[in-house]
Amino acid sequence: MEVRALIGWNLRRLRVAKGLSQERLALAAGIDRAYVGRVERGSENVTISTLEAMAVALAVPVAALFIEPEAGAEPPMPLRAGRRAKSG
Repeated sequence: MEVRALIGWNLRRLRVAKGLSQERLALAAGIDRAYVGRVERGSENVTISTLEAMAVALAVPVAALFIEPEAGAEPPMPLRAGRRAKSG
């Protein structure tokens, strides 16, 4: 897998696992939401500083963005669209 695609795969996998939208991750990392989308699609050549900011926002080591998926692994599923129901 090409490195940009690998980073995008892992970024989306970790973001969805944490239940964060692209917008929430972007706000926490101090970057643009559209940029997060481009990184996840593998079309952006991301800097080390930005990788670090995203990893900090996700509370994972930067190395977690470079983990190779198992052969035949399904792409990470997107978050369910829409707002969450208010509780209480």
